[in-house]
Amino acid sequence: MIMGKAFDKIAAGLADAIAYAEGDSTKGRVAAGPDVKAIRAKTKLSQVKFAAKLRVPVATLRDWEQYRRSPDAPARTLLGMVDADPKAALELIERMG
Repeated sequence: MIMGKAFDKIAAGLADAIAYAEGDSTKGRVAAGPDVKAIRAKTKLSQVKFAAKLRVPVATLRDWEQYRRSPDAPARTLLGMVDADPKAALELIERMG
């Protein structure tokens, strides 16, 4: 029966979530975002200047760096480009704007 299987999967997921919340790190996964602070360090820019270059609020950048929030998909793509080639990526961003 399809409903029974779905319920069993939901119940198992809930049990894993509870176990993880109680300290069992084998029962969950945490998706890590990019290391924004390390990416910014490659540019040798302050938080204020890096945020301005990326056209994001400095508070957003700080949240990313302190893992309070994770960059969305477009921001991760942009950060990946900066990570791969900081000089070229920042020059392209500058030319766009």
